[in-house]
Amino acid sequence: MPRIVPALPALAPVSTMLTPAERLRVDAAGEGLYHTLHRDSLDDVLRDLRERRAAAVLVSVARYAAPFATPIAGPEAARVAAVVREFPRIPAVALLSQPEGGATYGPAGQAALAHAVLTLGRCGVERLVDVRSPGGWRELRELLAAGAADGADGFARFAAETVLRDLAGAPADCHRFFHLLFRAAPAPATVRALSRQLAVVPSTLMSRFFRARLPAPKRYLAFARLVRAARLFENPGLSVASVANALEYSSPQSFGRHVRTMLRLTAVQFRDRYDGEGMLHRFRAELVTPFLPALRRFTPLTVPPGWLGEEGRRRMVQ
Repeated sequence: MPRIVPALPALAPVSTMLTPAERLRVDAAGEGLYHTLHRDSLDDVLRDLRERRAAAVLVSVARYAAPFATPIAGPEAARVAAVVREFPRIPAVALLSQPEGGATYGPAGQAALAHAVLTLGRCGVERLVDVRSPGGWRELRELLAAGAADGADGFARFAAETVLRDLAGAPADCHRFFHLLFRAAPAPATVRALSRQLAVVPSTLMSRFFRARLPAPKRYLAFARLVRAARLFENPGLSVASVANALEYSSPQSFGRHVRTMLRLTAVQFRDRYDGEGMLHRFRAELVTPFLPALRRFTPLTVPPGWLGEEGRRRMVQ
């Protein structure tokens, strides 16, 4: 029998604008923590943020430090500022390293570096990591690893932990259901997919919610997807189409119909009204808090005692 090797979890992407020497060292520093997408233009970085869900952006100070490179000013500075402004949830980090070839910066170079650092700061890049000492590389690894963990996965963990605190004392079955609702990847998009992950027949799952007088599992799943959508919309650079695609809706129009059906809002109104935590609060207020007594004894994956009559028990035995 062939040996089955489990798939490794995908590493979070980090979009960079670095010098050639910095690329090699950043790759080595991040082995096993993240994978880098090395770019030569801000247009490419924006595509990484919008389409590849990059978890962080890393910019070399040296690329903008005259007289060694084109200074950051005018349109280029405005574009860096736009990247930071449109993706406030994505950490942007400036990297300060030694010049290539082992040289040192003279007075002019030091002044150029200081100017570039200050300009990047004015553009909104709030984190600077100096890797001219070994401790700087450790700091960079920790910062980018934390940024990767605090993206979609981080909010998914926060949402699940918040709801599970509400459900303290509920059966493990119930906890598992709500944990899967907020799983970041692969997040279930349909009741059928959710049922597969729970190893229960869809009709059986729906029947157990109905018997417990709880909202349908489809409604819980639909609201959980809107919580994730609201979190993504916290980055103004993501379009409705990008969010719809990330959450596996068939089209932006399908996403818009879903929002209208669930909340009686357009997609744009939804984006303006809710952030991730606000939508999570509504999820709890409508689907958790009013049903706490039932949820704290609810076992969606097993048949609770007393649900089957005598005839039902005979059929199960047969």
